Amino acid sequence: MQDQKNLILAMALSLLVIIGWNHFFGAPKMQAARQTQEQLQQLDASGQPKAANAEANNPAAGPSSALGPSSAFPPEAAQPLTRAEALAQSPRIAIDTANMFGTLALKGARFDDIALKKYRETVDPRSPNIVLLSPSGAPDGYFIDLNYVAPRGVALDVPKADTLWKADGDRLTEATPVTLSWDNGKGLVFRRKITVDQFYMFTVADSVENQGKEPVTLYPNASATRQGMPTTSGFAVLHEGFIGVVGADAPSTEITYAAIAKEPNGAKVLPGEGYAQGGWLGFTDKYWAAAIVPDQTQNFKGWFREFPGLKPQFQADVFAEAQTIQPGARFETSARVFAGAKESRVLDYYQNVQGIRKFDMLIDWGYFHFITRPMFWLLETIYGIVGNFGVAILVITLLVKGLFFPLANKSYLSMAKMKMVQPKLKALQEQYPDDKAKQQQEIMELYKREKINPVSGCLPVLLQIPVFFSLYKVLFVAIEMRHAPFFGWIRDLSSPDPTNVFTLFGLLHFDPTQAPMIGHLLHLGVWPLIMGVSMWVQMKMNPEPADPVQKTMFAWMPVIFTFMLGSFPAGLVIYWTWNNTLSVAQQMLIMKKAGVKVELFDNLKKTFSRKPA
Repeated sequence: MQDQKNLILAMALSLLVIIGWNHFFGAPKMQAARQTQEQLQQLDASGQPKAANAEANNPAAGPSSALGPSSAFPPEAAQPLTRAEALAQSPRIAIDTANMFGTLALKGARFDDIALKKYRETVDPRSPNIVLLSPSGAPDGYFIDLNYVAPRGVALDVPKADTLWKADGDRLTEATPVTLSWDNGKGLVFRRKITVDQFYMFTVADSVENQGKEPVTLYPNASATRQGMPTTSGFAVLHEGFIGVVGADAPSTEITYAAIAKEPNGAKVLPGEGYAQGGWLGFTDKYWAAAIVPDQTQNFKGWFREFPGLKPQFQADVFAEAQTIQPGARFETSARVFAGAKESRVLDYYQNVQGIRKFDMLIDWGYFHFITRPMFWLLETIYGIVGNFGVAILVITLLVKGLFFPLANKSYLSMAKMKMVQPKLKALQEQYPDDKAKQQQEIMELYKREKINPVSGCLPVLLQIPVFFSLYKVLFVAIEMRHAPFFGWIRDLSSPDPTNVFTLFGLLHFDPTQAPMIGHLLHLGVWPLIMGVSMWVQMKMNPEPADPVQKTMFAWMPVIFTFMLGSFPAGLVIYWTWNNTLSVAQQMLIMKKAGVKVELFDNLKKTFSRKPA
């Protein structure tokens, strides 16, 4: 029975990982995020949130001074603004591209109104488009500024958040760039040419002309700002929050919204000391991101920081080295702004073709990216052939089965041999009932004579675990899987099966998945039930264990897995079901080939003919 013990151990460990992750990470984080968002919404309606005015800070001296006495706060609005009211605070230029639409605020030359054409809130094509950036003062304010900072103690008029720029056009498209200008009236003339590509990247080419009689020193700076606590998915398997790479060979830095408050002065400096060349920084959500890509030929530093309050403000800042402009001279610089969907091919294009180092790290492929990325590539490749990601999952399961076929054959043949020596094992147990050490010694000798490897029985299960989690990661983080349909009622493979047995599959109008702490266990749709049946049939392929504990574990394992996988993405449940079905067929063929009786039909007959006690 050693192979069965190993198999049970492997399955128990897998189950422990799934249960532990859901119980200690998934469900609590989602519940906490939901409660936090509800509390913030209540504060917005009744309190007086205190949002920091990041533009009023002088960040050139570093984060500690920016958070110190020089910080200033704007006057509080009597009532929170609606998004439409906040948009009306500035004249605007229309933005219209193949993938985006929105407006650019002339006040501050601010990117604060971006929506995505291809993506909607739900699978309903009539649902609202995804809104990524929103103006300051609106609910969930989210915007990007590119301005300049004067040295500390120097009075110098530079563009700020309330600066009103002039534009040479009223529409920004891929074919029609827009040039903004602003004259401070004291010898400095600022010009800004903004272009946009067919995806999600803006290029901002600035020039500053010194028409005065004295040299002028200033710091180019940019910031991405989020007002209020952003809503996140709440899963430990996915990073959402600050992200950035500063330095050509630097690793990515990732900090959550909760963790930034634990940093000294609520700020994290990148790269730590001095300036570096190459990189980017900003914010990442599950499927969307906004990032600032400074001039890759100039040195810069950056930091992540939080301005606390009833309505906190989070900010990712980029600061280039000081530039001195002589009288009659001109300084030119360029930066890029990304605001869009984290599509793998688009990010790879920006990284490999446009030279933005490590830009693909915006997608959280995880520590096992060497498995996850090939899995995603294979899924996309198969999808290009079959035209359905659900079918691609079925095909990739067949490929994985084929890859491990020789090992699975050895495993199942070993299990078949184990069944053939069951009478001998039973005889040894009866011969040495009170001497367990001698019993185990004789059993191992029997294994050697019969050339049986008792450990091989659990290898197929162990090898499935990396595939299982890599596919789970792909389904969870890849936007290409978002709203990808299968057949029938499965319209989104990245979401759980929308049906639920506890609502009688829609006849009862309530949502049991919202129950505190146990809601994720009450998401039990049709596909999880099919998966549970397939696992139960797989268990019936083998004789029932004589050990009552093992027998109970085998009996309850399909039930437990059914509940645990109910809240997982439907694509993953479909994979698991199909994998179980293929395993049953493969095991039957191998057993028949080895001349070993298939126990499935006898076990099923015994189960359904068993009379209640």
